[in-house]
Amino acid sequence: MPSNAVILQMRAITKEFPGVKALEDVALTVRTNEIHAICGENGAGKSTLMKVLSGVYPFGSYSGDIVYQGEVMRFKDIKSSEQRGIVIIHQELALIPELSITENIFLGNEPGRGGVIDWNAAKRRATELLARVGLADDPATQIKNIGVSKQQLVEIAKALNKDVKLLILDEPTAALNEAESEHLLDLIVGLKHKGVSSIIISHKLNEIERVADEITIIRDGRSIETLNVEGDGVDEDRIIRGMVGRTLESRFPEYTPNIGEVFFEVRDWVVQHPQVPDRLVVKNSSFTVRRGEIVGFAGLMGAGRTELAMSVFGRSYGTFISGELYKDGRRIRVRTVSEAIDNGLAYVSEDRKVLGLNLLDDIKQSIVAAKLKKIAARGVVDDRAEYAVAEEYRTSLRIKSPDVDRGVSTLSGGNQQKVVLAKWMFTDPDILILDEPTRGIDVGAKYEIYGIIQQLAAQGKGVIVISSELPELLGISDRIYTIFEGQITNEFPIAEASPELLLKSMTSAEKKAAIR
Repeated sequence: MPSNAVILQMRAITKEFPGVKALEDVALTVRTNEIHAICGENGAGKSTLMKVLSGVYPFGSYSGDIVYQGEVMRFKDIKSSEQRGIVIIHQELALIPELSITENIFLGNEPGRGGVIDWNAAKRRATELLARVGLADDPATQIKNIGVSKQQLVEIAKALNKDVKLLILDEPTAALNEAESEHLLDLIVGLKHKGVSSIIISHKLNEIERVADEITIIRDGRSIETLNVEGDGVDEDRIIRGMVGRTLESRFPEYTPNIGEVFFEVRDWVVQHPQVPDRLVVKNSSFTVRRGEIVGFAGLMGAGRTELAMSVFGRSYGTFISGELYKDGRRIRVRTVSEAIDNGLAYVSEDRKVLGLNLLDDIKQSIVAAKLKKIAARGVVDDRAEYAVAEEYRTSLRIKSPDVDRGVSTLSGGNQQKVVLAKWMFTDPDILILDEPTRGIDVGAKYEIYGIIQQLAAQGKGVIVISSELPELLGISDRIYTIFEGQITNEFPIAEASPELLLKSMTSAEKKAAIR
């Protein structure tokens, strides 16, 4: 096909679920040798549109036309779209942890003859594919033994094995650090120059601005506009205006902190790795939190931020944990999650779908799950109280759902995050630890989450925010700690913090005198 030919047209796509019109008359045009980004707020319909395209929602379950390489397509399932060279990589990667890289790449497409798999051929081909995506690991390595960034590369190698012509990536860098994201984006650009078109869904607008040729914006289930990045002079503010329908004057709500005295302290905290006993993942770390204060934690992936947070929260991670916790000047014992909750601690996990929510539950069950005894008598849950509590949080946190009986799996990422926040707010905590609280959610939902964090601090609670996004920490925190290789290396009041200083402390164990 010519280098600027249209490879895909989606015309008047409409998709309905019971009581909800997820997509209405959506149009999308993608050209060959192009990276096309789709931007929109959570719940706008981006992922739904890609599921229509890839056959997850088969022909007949939607209205409109899919024209691919000049032909009208009627995909009955995901395999039929893959046979035509359309491959989707979901945000939740479709890899089997116990199988090897080779086995995952060829799963369902194993080379062989007469029903016998040729594993030597598979290994040779896997080595070639891994070289194309820049992954040097042994193809026999189990998926569970490589990180998320490498798993993303395995997914792309798997797509290349299917002779991909149109690659769809849903939030490909959401769980990656900056260096890993750079490598993945460079790979996608390299594939473009080799004839593979890509559609990217991402909330990281700086990455979209960097690699996309065109951007289609979807709002409330409708396609609003398509922008040419170079020709239209597109920047992040222009994308945001299209997404939310207005100019967002600031990424962070206006807020004046009212910070009190130190009331929570961690002293000389040490944590050993649960599988490797002689490896320390947290090393003699100490920090404090004041009432009404938002304290940020900055560090690279693997620095020990999450391990520190989880071990403090009822020893949820690690073994042979030592150190002391103080609250209101009194030493507290927090050996289990129940004891952590009883002592006023709450922890919002970085992985809301695995550790934050039971996706089989509805909204009301999820919100009350962490402290059922508040709405129970003699071990029996009061259904009316449960409904009233959930409805109050649905309204106050603006959770977008017609009612609290809906399953949390039906909600967008931003609204799922609000449900997780509501669950822990319901426990009446004094200290909230928020681990990557805005990961994978759009700029509008982020603004709302920041507002909730500020409201919690205004109530006199201490809020700890762990984030891989330095602009987020600089915009929301009153004070920031840096952590490197399991050790707290520095502490900055927000007036003294900068991306350069934070990054230096995130990559070095050199310490300066602590401030109190």
